[in-house]
Amino acid sequence: MIRLGVNLPTFDPLRVGGPPRFVEVAQLVEQAGFDAVWVGDHLHVPAPVYDSTVVLAAAAAVTSRVTLGYGVMLLGLRKPAWVAKQLTTIDALAPGRLLLGVGVGGEFPAEFEALGLNVKQRGRLLDDALRELPAWLRGSSTPPLAPTISALPPLWVGGRSDAALRRVAEVGDGWLATWMTPERIREYGDRLAELAAAAGRPRPKLGLAVSVNIDANEGRAREQAEDYIQAMYGMPFERVARYTPIGTVAHVSEQLIPYIDVGVEEFVLTPLTGDAREQIPRLTELREIISRR
Repeated sequence: MIRLGVNLPTFDPLRVGGPPRFVEVAQLVEQAGFDAVWVGDHLHVPAPVYDSTVVLAAAAAVTSRVTLGYGVMLLGLRKPAWVAKQLTTIDALAPGRLLLGVGVGGEFPAEFEALGLNVKQRGRLLDDALRELPAWLRGSSTPPLAPTISALPPLWVGGRSDAALRRVAEVGDGWLATWMTPERIREYGDRLAELAAAAGRPRPKLGLAVSVNIDANEGRAREQAEDYIQAMYGMPFERVARYTPIGTVAHVSEQLIPYIDVGVEEFVLTPLTGDAREQIPRLTELREIISRR
């Protein structure tokens, strides 16, 4: 079964300002029939950004069905005990709806510097946190935390390095890819199957975080996407254009179907616009097309 979710507008790269819209977007996404809402996670990037956990808690309080996903949390920047306290609180608001995506980060070294951490140690920081977190969540740590979580959330892991693939294969329930062609995802999926088999585990599920702009006016869609990518990442749109579907609903769906064909089961859609609300009806049309696959 193909699942589709939407990244909530926690970033404001176009400096639109005004009141936060993530609560309203979470409600619209659920009403439109999507499977999940997601949040990105950064301490410091070129764009203004809200705290991922606070946003996810707010979304938990105003929804009743959708999965609540981190896509992905930079877990290594945090103390596992505090993460456990936050996750159990979200779980109390929305039992069984939490999904924990994790990644190493590193594209913005200033985040690590601000916390007195060495960006070169980001892989070790994440692995250490992953080892410690389950005990804190279950209340089997010292001291034991309460309340405990209703069940450990599914764990999705981002990244495409050898270390990331090993991490996915050994502990992940899913792998969250981004900016990759279908062919490359097939190759990585095959490699994950081998690594997981060696670890005595089934191959983790395949997911894709993909940025989109749906508009019948393809020129306008491209202009908005270019502005967003440049402001968010400080790089030209051309670097990621081949991985970024824009244009009509039909055209975007045609670009996503090859990913389904290579085994992607979970999509995280990020609207490349200053107001995500305007994209929800168009993304809903896309969801309806994809759901018929």
